[in-house]
Amino acid sequence: MDIKKIAASYNDYLIEMRRHFHAHPEISGQEYETSKTIKAELDKYGIQWRPCGLETGVLATIQGAKPGKTILLRGDMDALSVQEETGVDYASQNPGVMHACGHDCHTASMLTVARLLNDHKDELCGTVKLAFQPAEEVAQGAASMIQEGAMDGVDACFGIHVWSDVEAGKVSVEAGPRMAAADMFTINVHGRGGHGSAPQQCIDAVVVSSAIVQNLQTIVSRELDPADAAVLSVGKLQSGSRWNIIAEYGTLEGTTRYYKPELTDYFRDAITRVATQTAASYRAEAEVIFDHLIPPTVNEPVFTAMAAESAKKVMGDNCLIHQPAITGGEDFAFFLEKAPGAMVFMGVRNEDCGACWAQHHGKYSVDESVLLNSVMLYAQVAQDFNSGC
Repeated sequence: MDIKKIAASYNDYLIEMRRHFHAHPEISGQEYETSKTIKAELDKYGIQWRPCGLETGVLATIQGAKPGKTILLRGDMDALSVQEETGVDYASQNPGVMHACGHDCHTASMLTVARLLNDHKDELCGTVKLAFQPAEEVAQGAASMIQEGAMDGVDACFGIHVWSDVEAGKVSVEAGPRMAAADMFTINVHGRGGHGSAPQQCIDAVVVSSAIVQNLQTIVSRELDPADAAVLSVGKLQSGSRWNIIAEYGTLEGTTRYYKPELTDYFRDAITRVATQTAASYRAEAEVIFDHLIPPTVNEPVFTAMAAESAKKVMGDNCLIHQPAITGGEDFAFFLEKAPGAMVFMGVRNEDCGACWAQHHGKYSVDESVLLNSVMLYAQVAQDFNSGC
């Protein structure tokens, strides 16, 4: 099928659905009305689906008329706890909740490509699964869908993320690490409290916690190979209750980001070593809780090369652009652990229409005139993956 030729007729539906989802955002794991709308739309067009993933995930299936392999397309659907500041007439109707990362675009694109492929399934080879995924922002939805069988029998997977740093009409389709692994750690410090006038009687948890923050920075700067991109950040430090009381307890929370999977264990061990031994040097104690949230998102080279050619077919020969890998995390990585595939960054930046704000900002917006590119690319990749059938 000539996807570029037929896709235009679905654009009005795409924009309508995107604006609907944008006006009715729901936070991670609570996408109940979003899920209800998706199911109703799939039913309307006779597309098979089943619940899959937490309480709100949906897995649709389109069986082509010709035999072939199975590919999974993924779109996440959760919003963020952000107050919208765009002022558009379809702005969020839920105070303090906003689609500030483009997941409304992903969900609408998935529904639209479901319609397109279903309408032309007589020309389609193989099977296309469409994963409407909840809870991406808290790194829970993909694993839940996999646990409930979303990747059973799947030969490849493909995801698109609209991206504010990529110019509208361009797309980054690149092999190798594209997004980082993400871990969270908590360090609980136990000292001995007392009066601020008598520090010699105390073990100051404020001092100990501060020293741990400082020493943690040497893990990246002095223990890792400079060629291994990695980040260790402490985002929260709480200690003390009053100006003239020596604090007994302190709590630190932070994150690590990296592209090499083997650094998970290294960071866990190093953070534990630095925190406990720093605390011990001050006569305090430290407990470390380390949670591995998501692995790095790594695009498989052969599939990615195919997807790049698919992009040129529907977006033009000059559509590809280089976008450096980012240290943000993405739980699409769990799908990529089960089958080869790729996550790509679709350009939606256009300063002329105000689409120039970063992901997660209250003024985040997209250039709606190019959203059809995601639909076309989803469909073209699904078709090209089975081109030999």
